[in-house]
Amino acid sequence: MKKLVSGVAVAAAVGSALTLGAPSAHAVRSYYGAIALSPSTGLIGYSYDYADVDHATAKALTSCGAADCESLVWFANGCGAVAYSDRTATWSWAYGASRRSAQSLALNENYSDATIVHWNCTSNHSN
Repeated sequence: MKKLVSGVAVAAAVGSALTLGAPSAHAVRSYYGAIALSPSTGLIGYSYDYADVDHATAKALTSCGAADCESLVWFANGCGAVAYSDRTATWSWAYGASRRSAQSLALNENYSDATIVHWNCTSNHSN
């Protein structure tokens, strides 16, 4: 989890830990999502249910709609959330297995006045 303070971009590449092993007959398909942000405009781009992290991140960046969009977070079979503090102009973000956990973690990385400004989840996320 990282923060953007006063509109200064901080590159982040975080994602959920994946367990690699031999596929089983009951293997759960992984779905990937990502969130991107333009620190100068506050525009957010996102993606969900992509087959791999590269395509999920590329879609989030292209859907953001500004030249300075930065990839904030990616997640697999989970959720991402972005919080913003008006008082300090600080962005924070996180990922989690569920919407609630991603939002809670994003808020915990920011100031007490922060609010969730965006969240999205992939299929196979926890409830």
